[in-house]
Amino acid sequence: MIVSASRRTDIPRFYMEWLINRLQAGYALVRNPMNRSSVSRVPLDRESVECIAFWTKNPEPMLDCLGELEPYPYYVQFTLNAYGTDVESALPPKAALVETFRRLSSAIGSHRMVWRYSPILVSDRYTVEHHLRYFEVFAKKLEGFTSQCRISFLDMYPKIEQLMHAKNLRCVPVEQETDLARALCAIGARHGMEVGGCGTMDLDAAGMARKGCIDPAFVEHAIGFGAVDAAATAGRNGCYCMTSVDIGAYDTCANGCVYCYANAGGFANTPSNLCKYDPDSELLCDRLNPGDTITERKALRLIIPQTRLDI
Repeated sequence: MIVSASRRTDIPRFYMEWLINRLQAGYALVRNPMNRSSVSRVPLDRESVECIAFWTKNPEPMLDCLGELEPYPYYVQFTLNAYGTDVESALPPKAALVETFRRLSSAIGSHRMVWRYSPILVSDRYTVEHHLRYFEVFAKKLEGFTSQCRISFLDMYPKIEQLMHAKNLRCVPVEQETDLARALCAIGARHGMEVGGCGTMDLDAAGMARKGCIDPAFVEHAIGFGAVDAAATAGRNGCYCMTSVDIGAYDTCANGCVYCYANAGGFANTPSNLCKYDPDSELLCDRLNPGDTITERKALRLIIPQTRLDI
């Protein structure tokens, strides 16, 4: 089973104590966001967890927990974008984030680091030229600390549309996506990085590798074992990700990103569930309620233990 930690919130930045406690307990409870009374008991013992895919915009707290994570195969997807505090209001300065990326890569190995430049949006300030210039700056500083980059373009979710329009933040025009993606691929290649992505963009026209966020080939490289080349299983069209189980919770991320789809109240408000955080709870920022139904989540085997890779 591959554990996603997490598409719904930034566990490495805000909830590492909870995660370590759950790994030590051997399980976590996860509420179904579409059916609040349905709760899954997700096994987190070493035998069940084949890989943990971390998603984060500031994994500095992880640096103090690497020893406790050591029994588990994992890799880190680090989102580093060229936006200011008007778009990502609660992140450290970019120079500090670059340094954190380099420190973490030095500690766990560049083969376990993915740079995410996502989502790409435009405005009068954040022009295509702005993205090209700062993508080059980041790529140069991260050269040697990762060989993988993932890009994606903004999805204009209904819950963020009004705020995005108020800030004059827009999707990249469809007719410009391919040229921009092709240019980013070329920049990445100059700095030893393969730029890939998934979704509805014309990847072939952009010269991009078809790479999921949880990509079988990268998982193999990160953990040293062969991974089943799973068919696309995520909901959106053109996704190349392996099957994973997300243990995060919505309305718990305090990174302050204006484009965030995971907080119902919008980026300017304190996430509604943040006040419920208890590192000793079985659920992230939540408690069991009377009437909740707990179901054991089966651990789907995706790794081929007999196929150790020579990396």
